[in-house]
Amino acid sequence: MNDKPEAARAAAIRQARALLRGARSATLATQQEGQPFASLVTPAMAPDLSVLLWLSGLSEHTRQLSREPRCALMVQGRVEGANPQTAPRATVTGLVERVSGDETAALKARWLALHPYAALYAGFADFALWRIRPQAALLVGGFAAATRLRGSELRPSPAAVAAIAAAEAGICAHMNEDHTEVVEIIAVHLCGGEAGPWRMVAADVDGCDLALGERVCRHDFPEPVADLAGMRAALVEAARRGRVARGQQAGNGS
Repeated sequence: MNDKPEAARAAAIRQARALLRGARSATLATQQEGQPFASLVTPAMAPDLSVLLWLSGLSEHTRQLSREPRCALMVQGRVEGANPQTAPRATVTGLVERVSGDETAALKARWLALHPYAALYAGFADFALWRIRPQAALLVGGFAAATRLRGSELRPSPAAVAAIAAAEAGICAHMNEDHTEVVEIIAVHLCGGEAGPWRMVAADVDGCDLALGERVCRHDFPEPVADLAGMRAALVEAARRGRVARGQQAGNGS
């Protein structure tokens, strides 16, 4: 499963990253004394593709992670047809750690931006932010279509991550203040959202996340971006594609 041509492997990496970035729920696998345990969690991806989890210390899986940091997380895409095994999915394995220090506030804000409903309990004392650093992954692109990926090739370029993370707040503010129509066009005509005052709440090397109240959608770029100029070009292209889709939908009477 590791001898795929370079282009096919690059496409698999993009698909795995898109599945992870777009996931709003996932299955977390932990263990206690060798006994596996699975639970539903609500992840968000950090800019570097680490998995962020907002977990209660009262949960069984949190207690297990405190004792054994080795874990796995599976996310699943949309099912096409009647067979559930046609759904693309990605499983990452790695070590979990509790987030602390100066980065906590920014990473918690990112998790909340993608799970705005959780503001109701985000301040509870028993909750804390945890992070899984992926060491490896398995992408199943559909029935009998699997690719094993190393963590080093799955993760985006550190330099690109740093460049976009440094500009993210300004990117979102600029889009929300000066290009509200574009944000809505992307949300409605590329992501399938309903009409309304959408806002850009997060941006990373692989795409951007848009929110309308408690609804969140994601737009993935065709290719990762490396810097602010690349981000600008990707958003200009998204706006162009969104306007084309809007015109086609209007022409079809939808």
